[in-house]
Amino acid sequence: MRIALFSDIHANLPALEAFFDDVEKREIDAMYCLGDLVGYNIWPNEVIEEIRKRNIPTIAGNYDYGIGRNSNDCGCAYKTDEEKENGAVSIALTNTLINDANRQYLRTLPAHLRVEFQLNDDKFNLLMVHGSPRRINEYLFEDRAEKSMIRIMEQADADVMCFGHTHKPYHRIFETATGDTPHFRHAINLGSIGKPKDRDNRGSYVILDIGENTSVMDKESVSVEFVKFEYAIEKAARAVEESILPNTYADNLRNGF
Repeated sequence: MRIALFSDIHANLPALEAFFDDVEKREIDAMYCLGDLVGYNIWPNEVIEEIRKRNIPTIAGNYDYGIGRNSNDCGCAYKTDEEKENGAVSIALTNTLINDANRQYLRTLPAHLRVEFQLNDDKFNLLMVHGSPRRINEYLFEDRAEKSMIRIMEQADADVMCFGHTHKPYHRIFETATGDTPHFRHAINLGSIGKPKDRDNRGSYVILDIGENTSVMDKESVSVEFVKFEYAIEKAARAVEESILPNTYADNLRNGF
């Protein structure tokens, strides 16, 4: 089974449209969205409606959680006063733009999705979260201590854990064991469709390949492909500049951070 997973669109309609154009050229069996549909640009309703009309299973991101409850707190970890001020403008605008039906949709999104495969006379669990299984807005960066990552995944019973939130894609494999039997766990950050922060301004998503021989005992039996795609960045950036949003967000799109 080939599964496309994407996250962190952040109201960037041109990026989402380009993603759909790209993924529709590939042989995909299932598709999941790991949240943060809204915030930081002017198309929250349009993005939500594109997701909804395709019936894509979707979980709530921290921004979706806040907007769904008409809150002025997006659960974002802003580091400076300027970032906090800019963030306040973004969430205020998003709360103004969002319509009632789409706010209700965001409010009722699930926190996690779990898919259990029955392969090789054993189960194989795929867990999809936004930040972490513990908190919707917990950041699992690439340099997170291995012991911490293993503990999080073991407690969540996740053999493959896919997530977003940091906007920086990576794939880490951890080996644990039960007696003499190895057990490999995969932590996969999808990156971001519409607000990348890895200094690559292209959108990012993942294709996960689960085959009939996939097993927790074979780390090579899970295939993870990171896909980067071009989109109309200037259209998205100009939309920011022509709105009340801070121009910093347009610069972020152009520079990929």
